[in-house]
Amino acid sequence: MQIAATTAPTTGNFVRSPKPEKVRALYAAMDERYTAAATHYGFHCTGCEENCCLTRFHHHTFLEYLYLLEGYRGLEPERQRDIREKASDVCERTAEADVKGLPVRLMCPLNSDGLCLLYAYRPMICRLHGLPFELHRPGGNVINSSGCDAFTVQCGEKAYFQMDRTPFYREMAMLEQEVREALGVTRKLKMTIAEMLV
Repeated sequence: MQIAATTAPTTGNFVRSPKPEKVRALYAAMDERYTAAATHYGFHCTGCEENCCLTRFHHHTFLEYLYLLEGYRGLEPERQRDIREKASDVCERTAEADVKGLPVRLMCPLNSDGLCLLYAYRPMICRLHGLPFELHRPGGNVINSSGCDAFTVQCGEKAYFQMDRTPFYREMAMLEQEVREALGVTRKLKMTIAEMLV
C-alpha cells in the first residue's frame, strides 16, 4: 500500500501503523526517562509564554503520523470534526502568514484548555521537550541542550540529570525505516500536526 508523503489518509480509508506495539513500548521508555528527569529536577510544566504547543514542528515521522491518527480515530465523531476544523484554521492562517513572510505561533489543534486531546498518542518531540538533554551524533559530536525557558526559571541551578535522547532517536529511526518499506514511501515526512489532521 502506498501513501503520498504530503497526503493524510482519510478516516474512511485509514492506513494503520504497522508497529503500534513497538511505538507504545518506545513511547513508554521515553515517558519513563522524562519522568525520572523531571522528578530529579522537581520540574512541573504548567504552561508558559514559550509554550511548545505554539511551536511549528515539521520534523515528525510516518510512524508518529500513523500512530497519532490511530488515536484520532478513537475519538467521537463530533470531537474529530472539531479538531479537523481547528486544524484547517491553523493551516489556513499559517499559509497566509507564510505568504506575508510573518512568523507563525498558533496553538496546536489538539490543545484543549491546556490539555492534549491525544496525549497518549502525542509525537516524540511533545514527550521530550523542555528538559536538558544530550544527543550523540554519528562521528562523535554531542549536542547539549539546556532546556526550555520555564525549566531554566524553575530548575536552572540544579545538577544535570542525564537525558540521552540518542537511544530513542535510533529506535525511532529503525522503526521508521520498517514503516517506510511497508508503505512503499521513500520521501521524508514534512507535516505539522495540523496538516496531519486535516
